[in-house]
Amino acid sequence: MGKMAENQAVAPNIPITQYPNAPMPPSMRKKITDIVYSFPFQLLVLHLRGNLLLIGVWILLALMVTGKFGGGFGLRYLFLSPEYMGEVGFLSFFYVGAGFGGLVISWNLTTYLLDAYRFSFLASLGKPFAKFVLNNLVVPVAFAVLFLICQIRFGVFHELLPLGTVLWNSVGFLTGFATLVFLVAVYFQFTNKDITSFSPKGKKKKIKAENSQVVRDIRLHRNQWRVDTFLSDGMRPRPVRSVAHYDPAFLAKIFKQNHLNALLVQLFTLIVIVLLGALMDRPFFRIPTAASIFLLASTVIAVGGAISFWLGSWRITGFVVILILINFITRFDFFHHRNKAYGLNYEVQPSPYQLDSLQNFCTQPAVDTDMAATIEILNKWKQKASGTNGEKPKMVFFCVSGGGLKAATWAMEVLQHADSLTNGQFMQHTVLMSGASGGMMGTSYFRELALRKQQGEPIDLYNREYVADISKDLLNPISFTIVTNDVFLPWASFEQGGQRYKKDRGYIFEKAFNENTHDRLNKTIAEYAQPEREALIPMMFVTPSIVNDGRRMVISSQPVRYMMVEPAGVKLPGSVRVDAADFRALFASQNADSLRFTTALRMNATYPYVLPNVNLPSEPRIEVLDAGFRDNFGLKSATRFMHVFKDWIRENTSGAVVVVVRSFDRQQEIKSNENRGILETLLNPLEIAFKVMSLQDYEHDNSLGFLDDLLGPDMLEIVRLTYHPSEELKDSPISFYITNRERADLVRAIQSEEVRPSFERLRELLK
Repeated sequence: MGKMAENQAVAPNIPITQYPNAPMPPSMRKKITDIVYSFPFQLLVLHLRGNLLLIGVWILLALMVTGKFGGGFGLRYLFLSPEYMGEVGFLSFFYVGAGFGGLVISWNLTTYLLDAYRFSFLASLGKPFAKFVLNNLVVPVAFAVLFLICQIRFGVFHELLPLGTVLWNSVGFLTGFATLVFLVAVYFQFTNKDITSFSPKGKKKKIKAENSQVVRDIRLHRNQWRVDTFLSDGMRPRPVRSVAHYDPAFLAKIFKQNHLNALLVQLFTLIVIVLLGALMDRPFFRIPTAASIFLLASTVIAVGGAISFWLGSWRITGFVVILILINFITRFDFFHHRNKAYGLNYEVQPSPYQLDSLQNFCTQPAVDTDMAATIEILNKWKQKASGTNGEKPKMVFFCVSGGGLKAATWAMEVLQHADSLTNGQFMQHTVLMSGASGGMMGTSYFRELALRKQQGEPIDLYNREYVADISKDLLNPISFTIVTNDVFLPWASFEQGGQRYKKDRGYIFEKAFNENTHDRLNKTIAEYAQPEREALIPMMFVTPSIVNDGRRMVISSQPVRYMMVEPAGVKLPGSVRVDAADFRALFASQNADSLRFTTALRMNATYPYVLPNVNLPSEPRIEVLDAGFRDNFGLKSATRFMHVFKDWIRENTSGAVVVVVRSFDRQQEIKSNENRGILETLLNPLEIAFKVMSLQDYEHDNSLGFLDDLLGPDMLEIVRLTYHPSEELKDSPISFYITNRERADLVRAIQSEEVRPSFERLRELLK
């Protein structure tokens, strides 16, 4: 008894958690019940259970903002450092906030359309839609908090901006959001009806009986969710009143009117997006891409919600059937937009593209003719590069990697520095420029400036304004056009050289690029033929990859059929297969010389989905995309050229100098395959297919070793100029957009210890 009394005495001091079977205190149970059966919590549960497609849109956007999705392409930059009219600031964030506001409105309209009838008490409240929105903000608020955290961290720690500037941008985002929401709220204030609208005082309005599924569900309390409290005006919790005394048809009528209003707002949003696409030519209307993405997401939510609303339990089957129908309909030319090469004539008979027809271009007489034309260029080059002393000059090959605007800017930095360091000798000694993607964009711009200077224009080749030109944003107009135009059927067209083409993201890429470079590259490839023949500027090979068979398309202002096959394939027909096509020879009947030079650069930089594959007028129809899939460094073009003209090089030069310019280093880290799960192990054999750059490095090293033997001792020099980013930027993405900090880092890198020895070696070689 004494021991029992002792235990009873100490029991009240023992924490309740030590008694697993102890009942929960009523106050705690009530708090949990209040939370679980509150309207915001029940809406969140409903979305997670039945609106996964809509929740998936938010998750995808969150992954974009955090860089977990599309990080390698710089998608998060579109959100965290948006540009408008070339500036990142309050106004650009204002438009992003307005776009986010459109998404929040669409989210609420769609979920109200789908699920409001499950909470019939709403119909008895004043302004039911406003009450629904107030309780349905859990997901949007969570996303907004995530966005602002990422935006502030990015501005402060990545862009190194003052905290005041970063917070002012945040205010811009919130102001844009509030403005859009306010405008929509005003619209609903005057158009949405509630219970008082249908039941005016002193007059009992007769409600027409309905027999809809919603009415039956309300009448039988099916699909109704338990809600005890909801947030009212001022964010104050209010108890839910019973609506059992209301006619279900009366409640359904209120929902129906609100639904119609919601559909009208969503239709208006869709019209705004299409109209923005029609105004793509005007920079003023190119709102930041993040705003366009938010608007597109709002459209996806609206369309997905509408389909779910009308099809009900058949929604999954309906989605599958709709996708099959879209795939079938878009097989027809009227509904299937194919991007074209601007300047080519698609109305004439297509050129045959078969192995036999390609082989016919590579006959010995044809190749000899083209080689003779190139040797004339080389002779003029030698005369200018030798100077007055008559010594054999070094022949420079400039090979530049792809890598978006980072590669374009690095190429411009390298060319300015190399030419300045050698007192103009670098460009004078360079005979060929080749490469991929962004690197060729910067290279071609510098070559054009060098040509204009020789033609008498007052151009300072080493002016920093040209670096600024080539580093200007291209991703925003591309993404804007994808969202507002290309996801629909492009309908606007333009005329070029007597031909009409559709406006799409390929068109806007060239337009924006020409705007950034002041239309200096707005030429045909034929306009470079004479300057190259006079050796005023180096020859340039633009080499996009052919999707159909993996060959390369060699675009040059000169006849270059000798580039289509290894020399052995000409001497021994059939022994070596043709692995490239001379663009001018293949499409001579389609006005190949009229091809826009910017289109050639675009074809060379067509990364899948970012830019559209270009369809060429051949039979069968072929498509081309980024040169990087076959030769991301331009070395394949340079090594074949040296192979073809090896005898001339040995006899007329003191050796070849291959300058390899890369915007990223070779892969150094070797990852382990240990501790992998069964799924990772199954996919392991496929990994090598994604190591395109490493495989090309090995192939190029092998080719350069072969050339060293071919040209002879001391006849080949290789100078590598690689951009080594600072530690904080080592994982920065490859994109058509670079931040101000990345621009500054490229300036730092050109003066760094990593590249200084290479520049010194280059100066020694070109003395």
